[in-house]
Amino acid sequence: MTCLDPATGELRPDGASDDKLDRGVLVVAGVVVLGAIMSILDITVVSVALDTFQSEFDATSAQVAWTMTGYTLALASVIPLTGWAADRFGTKRLYLLAVVLFTLGSVLCAMATSLEMLVAFRVLQGLGGGMLMPLGMTILTRAAGPERVGRVMAVLGIPMLLGPIFGPILGGWLIEIASWHWIFLINLPIGIAALVYAARVLPADDVEPSETFDLVGMLLLSPGLAAFLYGISSIPETGTVADAQVLAPAIIGLLLIVAFVPWALRPANAHPLVDLRLFGNRDLTVAVLSLTLFGVAFFGASLLFPLYFIQVRDESTLSAGVLLAPQGIGAMVTMPLAGVLVDKIGPGRIVLVGLTVITGAFALLTQIDHETSYLYVLGALFVMGLGMGGTMMPLMTAALRTLSDHTVARGSTLLNIVQQVGASIGTAVFSVLLTNGLRDMPSVRLGTALSEAGVDPSDPGQAAAVAEVAGRLGVDPSTLGDVLPDMAAVFADTFVVAAVLVGVCLVPAFFLPRKPSERKVDPAAMVGH
Repeated sequence: MTCLDPATGELRPDGASDDKLDRGVLVVAGVVVLGAIMSILDITVVSVALDTFQSEFDATSAQVAWTMTGYTLALASVIPLTGWAADRFGTKRLYLLAVVLFTLGSVLCAMATSLEMLVAFRVLQGLGGGMLMPLGMTILTRAAGPERVGRVMAVLGIPMLLGPIFGPILGGWLIEIASWHWIFLINLPIGIAALVYAARVLPADDVEPSETFDLVGMLLLSPGLAAFLYGISSIPETGTVADAQVLAPAIIGLLLIVAFVPWALRPANAHPLVDLRLFGNRDLTVAVLSLTLFGVAFFGASLLFPLYFIQVRDESTLSAGVLLAPQGIGAMVTMPLAGVLVDKIGPGRIVLVGLTVITGAFALLTQIDHETSYLYVLGALFVMGLGMGGTMMPLMTAALRTLSDHTVARGSTLLNIVQQVGASIGTAVFSVLLTNGLRDMPSVRLGTALSEAGVDPSDPGQAAAVAEVAGRLGVDPSTLGDVLPDMAAVFADTFVVAAVLVGVCLVPAFFLPRKPSERKVDPAAMVGH
């Protein structure tokens, strides 16, 4: 018996898709991975250049933070449009447009002569970057079919997991040997390669535009997400949720998002911007809930790893990036195996094991101090990577494998929205926990005040200045000897919160399916996609 391979358009033995990823799927995966590497690496590469931007443009930390915030808000605004645009114009055309926007934005960022120009061009980058991931997930899922979606999502997971680890290494290296301009210029050759590769490899679009554009939905959801995430991303700056800078945009954004829900569910609205009716699919709903909680817990806590090495262990940004490598190595070990097992036994058991391993790794990190052996810390990060390889992509697989070919684009869009929201909330929450925890430590408050005043506590000639600053704060000068132990204790306490939150993810994950997908690919349905 033979059937049509949706990735190549050729006849293959029936059931061959259950054995391995054929050449056609791997070639398509190469295109998607290249685009994902650009967009994901860019976020973390830029994060290490913020101090450089401050000195280059004579700006404050709050002002240069807009280079990250502007990108994130553009990302959030364009993601909801991606599902509709993919169905309306075709995934290949839209993917090529996304690569062009991202690459053009990168080149313009490198040419920026002011902070305002840099932020504006980062927004252009975000418009392209926001489409790359949901489009990539759509292209891969349609090419592989439900029986192989676990394996193909494991391929896409490589840049998603390694980007945050190797991005700081690359960014620090480029800034050290060249200049900050090269953290953007490096995207030019990658973008050109991705453009040529995608134009040659991706099948031509053959769409029949029939869906109307949900203008009302766009006016509600895109600005709603942008306003909500802006409010959330302002929390670390204000140090509290109870601030007008946080509450005003967050509440307005939330109201717009809430207003979108009944609009999207109206029977007369046959093609909403984001199809919330997909939540009628139990497996997708459970997977989305698990992924949201996991995004808050893991991506929020991930910012603690480099900060511990930099602030407590006095490592450089480049060294901190290198020290995070064991986490990526651990993920690389388990991710391919998890991809195969998801297709064979379903995601339920694999995700439960992965979450348990991550919770255990965070539990190990709750015991660290300022002198903990690097072997212990790096071992915990390696264990965490092992768990990551069996968690994030299997969760996405659990959602996407149950969707029909026509709804894959909308499902990918939905997953990317909740992942972005979860990661933003998690980053804000853990930033506040860490900042407030450090602020509550008398030794850290004194050390920070001395640094801001330009007083060197190790200089005997400045003892009077140290005493004066300490007296003003009502802090005993002798507490300076406790700065590093106290800082390490705050990190350890914050890791306790991370362990608890990841453990909570086990509850919805318990309801994930524990058998392989039974839906077979309908080759006829793949035509035009």
